[in-house]
Amino acid sequence: MVDYSVRVDKVSKVYMSGDLEVDAVIDISFSLKKGEFVAIVGPSGSGKSTLMHLLGTIDKPTRGEVYIDGVATSEMDGGELAYLRNKKLGFVFQAYNLVNGIDAETNVALPLMVERMPDSERRDRADKVLIGLGLGDRLRMKPTQLSGGQQQRVAIARALVNNPALILADEPTGNLDSKSGEEVIRLFENICKKQNVTIVMVTHNPDTTKRCDRVLYIKDGRLEKEEVRR
Repeated sequence: MVDYSVRVDKVSKVYMSGDLEVDAVIDISFSLKKGEFVAIVGPSGSGKSTLMHLLGTIDKPTRGEVYIDGVATSEMDGGELAYLRNKKLGFVFQAYNLVNGIDAETNVALPLMVERMPDSERRDRADKVLIGLGLGDRLRMKPTQLSGGQQQRVAIARALVNNPALILADEPTGNLDSKSGEEVIRLFENICKKQNVTIVMVTHNPDTTKRCDRVLYIKDGRLEKEEVRR
């Protein structure tokens, strides 16, 4: 039996614009195995962001169901969704979204505060992830003291600290030079392979998609093509 971290079953999302219905996502279905590195690609306005919001449980589908680690999400209330996001999901953004006034260790430990974990345990967990990503000598540095590539690694550490089943990355190399971007993609490959975490990444970089196990091509709200590379 295949172990899936994500299953999207005939999902559609309709928004209202005045009196008009706008179909942002239309009858999309796919399943992602644990440990897969997946790219979502498509032109602007194709529905990529809406699909990512649905995968991240930030928005709910109008029709269909999104399953995260085997759990159906559409009927969950706000508290249940918040708990699911904290326990099962990690998020990485193009702009890093770090808190500038605190150091790398504290940024990474932020998701653990929801669990009321003792401060010493939070710091130990954060330190372990940062050291694993090659930032052991940057624990006490604030984001403004770090390079763009280092800031993105801190953001990845924050996404990993709760041992998620799924990481959602929105253009994670968009603000990075080619060398730093390559480091991030290599990190993602290692995370998928060694930690069995599924990573879904929106990207416009064709070289990056070549490194992925699966590519989902979105156009006009529909899954136009699905390419399995390995």
